[in-house]
Amino acid sequence: MAAIIQGLCPDLSVGYAHGQMEGHQLEEKILDFIDRKYDVLVCTNIVESGVDIPNVNTIIVNNAHHFGLSDLHQLRGRVGRSNKKAFCYLLAPPMSTLPSDSRKRLQTLEQHSELGSGFQIAMRDLDIRGAGNLLGGEQSGFMAEIGFEMYQKILDESIRELKRTEFKDLFKEEISKQDDFVHDCTIDTDLEILIPDEYVENITERLSLYQRLDNCENDQELEEMHIELADRFGAVPPQVDDLFETVKCRRLAIELGFEKMSLKSETLRCHFINRPDSPYFESNIFQKIIEYLQIKTNKARLKQTGKLFLLIADPIPSMKELHEFLKDMHAFVASPS
Repeated sequence: MAAIIQGLCPDLSVGYAHGQMEGHQLEEKILDFIDRKYDVLVCTNIVESGVDIPNVNTIIVNNAHHFGLSDLHQLRGRVGRSNKKAFCYLLAPPMSTLPSDSRKRLQTLEQHSELGSGFQIAMRDLDIRGAGNLLGGEQSGFMAEIGFEMYQKILDESIRELKRTEFKDLFKEEISKQDDFVHDCTIDTDLEILIPDEYVENITERLSLYQRLDNCENDQELEEMHIELADRFGAVPPQVDDLFETVKCRRLAIELGFEKMSLKSETLRCHFINRPDSPYFESNIFQKIIEYLQIKTNKARLKQTGKLFLLIADPIPSMKELHEFLKDMHAFVASPS
C-alpha cells in the first residue's frame, strides 16, 4: 500500500508502520513521523490508541466497514489533536452493498461527529451488537429493544425479587435491613404537570432540569432547585410547582409501597404491589396503612380487586393535597406502634 501511494504521489515521502515490526524500529518510525520526516504514514490500526501527533490533521481509513465502532472512533480521534481543522475519510464500498451492522456503524460515525460524542457511540454500539447475556458469552439484542436504562431497571428489579423469594433465606439479613418493597412508582394524572415551553424555551435545558429533578434525593435539594429556577427563569408557574409536589409524592409513595398512583377527577387510586404473595402484605408498613385508614381518615378506603389491593381516596383536588395526604399517612406509618 505504501508503494502504491508513493507511485501515485511521487513528490510525497511515505513511511509505514505495523505491529510485526521490532519495538525500537516501530518507535523510530513514529518519532520520524512526528518530526515530519514523512508526509504520509501508512499503518495498521496499531495507532488507534496512545498516539498523539498534533501536527497530523487528516486520516484515511481504508475498508472502514471491516472495523468495529470503537476502532473507528479511536482512529478518528488520532487527528484534530490541536487547533488545526482535521478530516477523517472512511473508505468503504457503496452503502447498499454492505451488511446491516456495517452500515449502521458507519452511519453512527457520521451522526456523532461532535466533541464528547463517545458515550452516544458506546450506547449505539450496545444497540447494534447487543449487550450479551449476563452470565454467558452469547450476544443478545434484547437491550436494543428496550434501551440501556430500562434494561438496568428490569435487571435490578428481577434481582431484588429473587432475593426476597427464592433466595430469601440466603439474604435474610440484607432483607431485614430493607423496607423498600417498591423500587419505583408511576403517577398518572389529568392535571398539567410539566415545565412549560414558554418558561424554559430550550428543549435540552428542559430535559436536563427533568433529569435533575428525578435525581434530587431529599426535600432540601428540591427546595434549592426551586429557588434556582426562580432565580434563573423568573417566577415559577403553577405547573412547575405541581411538578415539584409530584416528585415529593413519588418518593413518599415508594416508601409506602405503592407501585402506581392515579389522580383523576379529584379521585386518588393507589395501586399496591401487584404480586399477592409479596412479603409486603405481611409487613408492618401494610398493617399500619390499614390502621391509618380505619382510625385516622374518613376520605380513604381499601378495595380488593381479585387478589390485588387498591387504596381509593377523594376528594383530592390538587397535587398539593395529595402530598399532604401521603405525608400524613407516611408520618403515621413511620411512628412507633
